[in-house]
Amino acid sequence: MPALWIAHVTVTDEEAYGRYAALAGPAVAAHGGRFIARGGRFVQLEGKERPRNVVARFDSVEAAEACYHSPEYQEALSHARQASERELLIVETSE
Repeated sequence: MPALWIAHVTVTDEEAYGRYAALAGPAVAAHGGRFIARGGRFVQLEGKERPRNVVARFDSVEAAEACYHSPEYQEALSHARQASERELLIVETSE
């Protein structure tokens, strides 16, 4: 079943986060993921508001998880860890 990778992000260092983004996009694509939302307009109804919200679609939970643990994405993530506050989760979809 398809899965969504959902990230809620507050960027604290734009330059370092830019390095993350430059590497993360190709890593996601290499694992069959495609972005369906990247920082667009949103309405926060509950919980902690994060100004950047990103959603990528993968073929499965396993594919999304493999992307996260891949050396390519981990390299990208090394730039985001000190440059942002974030939550990331994977959700299996019914479609």
